[in-house]
Amino acid sequence: MTWTEPTIWYANLPAFYAAAAAFITDPADNVLLVKPTYRDHWAFPGGYVEEDEYPHQACAREVQEELGVPVAVRDLLVVDWAPPAGRRPRAIISFTFDCGSITGPDGFDLPGQELECVGFFPPQEAEQRLPGNVAPRVRAAMRARAQHAPVYLAGGCSS
Repeated sequence: MTWTEPTIWYANLPAFYAAAAAFITDPADNVLLVKPTYRDHWAFPGGYVEEDEYPHQACAREVQEELGVPVAVRDLLVVDWAPPAGRRPRAIISFTFDCGSITGPDGFDLPGQELECVGFFPPQEAEQRLPGNVAPRVRAAMRARAQHAPVYLAGGCSS
């Protein structure tokens, strides 16, 4: 094996995107989803991790930006790795964090230019509203929360 200059070695490593999402439920275990104005499907509150930001910080920031409320970001529930797909040229790693339970959307301040709607849905209905590759995160997050152990998914499938 030949030694490679670290700057060259690092520059040749594969790059990927990172996203962070909040798993929030109500007292009846309904799952909070948001409906972005720029997508045809619903999503967990969250978004991309910015440069020099930890995933848990991105989760808190995104929830604050999308719902207008601070949340306590708790345990990591799900890590999901997905290969490049569609117009996304790189793989993405998605972190889903437990952000607890809240009684309802009272106090939410939705950014109208970004979100159309927010709602709590029974787990099965939440899965139906999410894209097929994201839907498995609902059950995985519920399982991880109950077992106090994170779940790893590969492209939405348990490994």
